[in-house]
Amino acid sequence: MTIIRSAKTSDVKAIRELVDSYAAPGQMLAKETVTLYESVQEFIVAEDDGVIIGCGALHVLWEDLAEVRTVAVDKNWHKKGVGHLIMEAIIDRARNVGVQRIFCLTFQTEFFGRHGFEVIQGTPVDHDVYQQLLRSYDAGVAEFLDLESVKPNTLGNTRMLRTL
Repeated sequence: MTIIRSAKTSDVKAIRELVDSYAAPGQMLAKETVTLYESVQEFIVAEDDGVIIGCGALHVLWEDLAEVRTVAVDKNWHKKGVGHLIMEAIIDRARNVGVQRIFCLTFQTEFFGRHGFEVIQGTPVDHDVYQQLLRSYDAGVAEFLDLESVKPNTLGNTRMLRTL
């Protein structure tokens, strides 16, 4: 039976393996292990019989905006609903923290489209928020703002947004 729960520091090694399995072929941005530990509280994991089989994270960008990050499911568990369970938990978490919009940068447009995300162009925040977000050191914020500095790392990804 698959359980969806908040990640613990002891899950980071398994999250690392999931991320690496997608980062190596260029389907996901690589992440440093220290970054995974620093953001462990943002992660949700799918666990089956004590084994982590999927993960995903919600990173708040602004008062009404968060990013879905690092959604990965063990390839042996594809097409079995694990990704759907993770996304539903992330969407619930987004509602619980009070954001009204969630953003992703992805190659998996069909998957996110099935969860209510739509392709966007530009940055859907007003000028003042944009100026504040420019001050962030977070690479995901730079991706959201569509800054030239991150273009080499995100070439080919699609920007998508869902309003809750």
